[in-house]
Amino acid sequence: MDIGTLAFDHAPVGLAVLEHRIIRVCNRQFAAIFGGEPGDYAGVPLARFYPSIEDYRRIGSDALAVMRRTGRYADERVMKRHDGALFWCRVRGQSLTPEDPFRRGVWSFADLSQERPLVALTQREREVAILTCRGLTSKEIGLELGLSYRTVEVYRARLLEKFEARKLAELVAKLSGMPLLD
Repeated sequence: MDIGTLAFDHAPVGLAVLEHRIIRVCNRQFAAIFGGEPGDYAGVPLARFYPSIEDYRRIGSDALAVMRRTGRYADERVMKRHDGALFWCRVRGQSLTPEDPFRRGVWSFADLSQERPLVALTQREREVAILTCRGLTSKEIGLELGLSYRTVEVYRARLLEKFEARKLAELVAKLSGMPLLD
């Protein structure tokens, strides 16, 4: 076994080579994170590992826009294991075909479930949470999602309650998995 294959197979982070968002090959850690064996994933669409097809489409659209500019993408999102269990995952990708970013790329996946327990959120709450973590104001989130800023404030209030946060900064810290300092 050559050193590159050895490094790929035994990397301490989940790795997958994707072509048009379909898994071509993955390593042992990827299979451990999502469940099963590496061979189980060849030819499997990445869409299977998103909580919803809307998440798959929205995140894909966001990622494609960024990758067209930079060739890279990174985020933290909720994903779905082979058994259907949801968990927080750090995802990073590097396109190998900058002219067509999704044609082929190398992606890493890190399970964040130990640092960030999953809280049941609606699709809209997830969207508001993600945009809040990106530093958008309620008005900016409202424009992005086609909601009034007051509606966004209602969603933020629900998030504060669900995450047992007293203020927005504490919510963002909890959402991003940052340690909280008193």
